[in-house]
Amino acid sequence: MLKVAVVTLFPEMFSAITESGITRRAIANKLVELRYFNPRDYAFDKHRTVDDRPYGGGPGMVMKVEPLKRALDDARQWQGVSTDIDVGGEPDGTTVIYLSPQGKTLDKSGVDEIALCGNLVLLAGRYEGIDERFIEREVDQELSIGDYVLSGGELPAMVLLDAMIRKIPGALGGAQSVEQDSFENGLLDCPHYTRPEILSSQRVPEVLLSGNHEKIARWRHKEALIRTYERRPDMIEKMVLSDSDRSLLDAYRSERED
Repeated sequence: MLKVAVVTLFPEMFSAITESGITRRAIANKLVELRYFNPRDYAFDKHRTVDDRPYGGGPGMVMKVEPLKRALDDARQWQGVSTDIDVGGEPDGTTVIYLSPQGKTLDKSGVDEIALCGNLVLLAGRYEGIDERFIEREVDQELSIGDYVLSGGELPAMVLLDAMIRKIPGALGGAQSVEQDSFENGLLDCPHYTRPEILSSQRVPEVLLSGNHEKIARWRHKEALIRTYERRPDMIEKMVLSDSDRSLLDAYRSERED
């Protein structure tokens, strides 16, 4: 079972993960367990204060270290991980990920890497961020989901959770569902169709009605290749294309020029 602790001021937001769709079923089937640790529950004062003014002045507030540290320690203990500091100065046995606009942009390879990490703590910041000393001492990775700013790290944490849970064996209907996703083979996904066969005078491509699985597989690969070329040429540039894929793209370019 994948165990993920989430340090967040707004655990109720994660009902989008726990109460809907594939992720809900994965949790119900005990493929993954989530638990939330709210820094407000670890604050020292009666107002449960979790933020303070930044040194040097400026707008906004910064999350306080003490409640975060206590929440993080409890998250590690829940996972059965020691909170003692080793010789190198790092806590043992878990990976702490801080969702931050300053982090490395999350992509498929990043999801694959994180999915192999085992114990995880996702740290969702708020306000202007977290004291840098806490990040340096406690955080293993900073991750961003794009070059824009959100109100907090909860939505990025949910994006990461959804992407990881899909990869857990048994979370989807079958292994092929994952294998055929966009990015899994370096390409975007091909177009998909369902009933009715004719929709507003547009027909489903004949090859998909043929029953010839070999032809269907070739058509899907070709469409995925063309779609990636049109929409994400940067992905094509990074790929090592086979001779047949190069020929397909050359033929497509020639058709467009004509």
